Amino acid sequence: MKMTYFDHNATTPMRPEVLEAMLPYLRDHFGNASSIHSAGREARKAVEEARIKVARALGCDQSEVVFTGSGTEADNQAVKGVFFALRGKRDHLVCSKIEHHAVLHVLEHLEKHHGARTCYLGVDGQGLADPEALRACLTDATALVSVMLANNEVGTVQPVAELSAVCRERGALFHTDAVQAFGKLDCDVKKLGVDLLSLSAHKIYGPKGVGALYVRKGTRLHSLVHGGGHERSRRAGTENVAGIVGLGEAAQLAMDGREQECKKLAELRDRLWRGIQSAIPEVRRNGHPDKTLPGTLSVCFRYIEGESVLLMLDMKGIACSSGSACTSGSLEPSHVLAAMGVPVEEAQGSVRFSLGRDNTGDEVDRAVEVIKEAVAKLRSMSPIAPAGNCGSGTAS
Repeated sequence: MKMTYFDHNATTPMRPEVLEAMLPYLRDHFGNASSIHSAGREARKAVEEARIKVARALGCDQSEVVFTGSGTEADNQAVKGVFFALRGKRDHLVCSKIEHHAVLHVLEHLEKHHGARTCYLGVDGQGLADPEALRACLTDATALVSVMLANNEVGTVQPVAELSAVCRERGALFHTDAVQAFGKLDCDVKKLGVDLLSLSAHKIYGPKGVGALYVRKGTRLHSLVHGGGHERSRRAGTENVAGIVGLGEAAQLAMDGREQECKKLAELRDRLWRGIQSAIPEVRRNGHPDKTLPGTLSVCFRYIEGESVLLMLDMKGIACSSGSACTSGSLEPSHVLAAMGVPVEEAQGSVRFSLGRDNTGDEVDRAVEVIKEAVAKLRSMSPIAPAGNCGSGTAS
């Protein structure tokens, strides 16, 4: 049975062009990019060419791109790096309540173990942060504000340019986690007004295990990894040349086809939502209906558990998730939905569908039928589901 993959926010399959670009550096050109002999110079050239491609996608100078081992590392580097660099002068950190745990857990750690003072910015029922609410969070001691560009669970896109402008008024730095947004939205750092931006290769059809952090020139940043002068002494460790090459290629491909691909993904997402609405009653869409990622659809199916839906869909060859892949298996309802005010009993019935470049309309239509059958079966066994709720749907 051929799998229908609707979990692209968790990871994407590698594009053939990316693999082809990487192969020479996995097979033949194995030099260390820090070595001065010809094999090392060849590797260094490949790394710098990839850095140029990423910088071009971000609208920044190549010297402002730091390669990391993941988007999570990039988030950690941004938040911890600024905090430790400014500690003693500014010790206050702000992030939204719907951040990825790669940011949330960092603030919790710094508060518990290093004396950071923190503020968690709320969002409205559609997942949007308010610039005026952020203004109220800031103090003269605020070192950094971190608000993701697009949410990985519900897809809501934040007004980052407005939020970063508020931070500049108070002299606070601004970081955005653009791991889900990069390759889908305009991530020009000058337009966004950000000081730091995180991204990851495996969300844009590149390899796992490599990411990048944009660091605006002049931004003070404490290194997390010590042991060498790699990445201009900002991130020690022998460069993952093949992975970096893959990230550069994936970034260039994403930029070249972004407009057309996003249009297709938005059409497929809307087709999926219309199908679910018409086929299944008692469902709600999570997130903002317009300010959202093109391929992300989060739905709550009332009276049942999202994990049960996932298992039944998986048995029929459809892969999706209940939220972030990093929290898979957790019995706790999504912190994102909780922050948006979604009742716990509804949040537990959430499923995230994230579509990708190879998905088709036929796959969407088949998925709607499978979802309808799965929900009907689960509700028939649910002690809280009212009778007669498996016909044509109404949604909120």
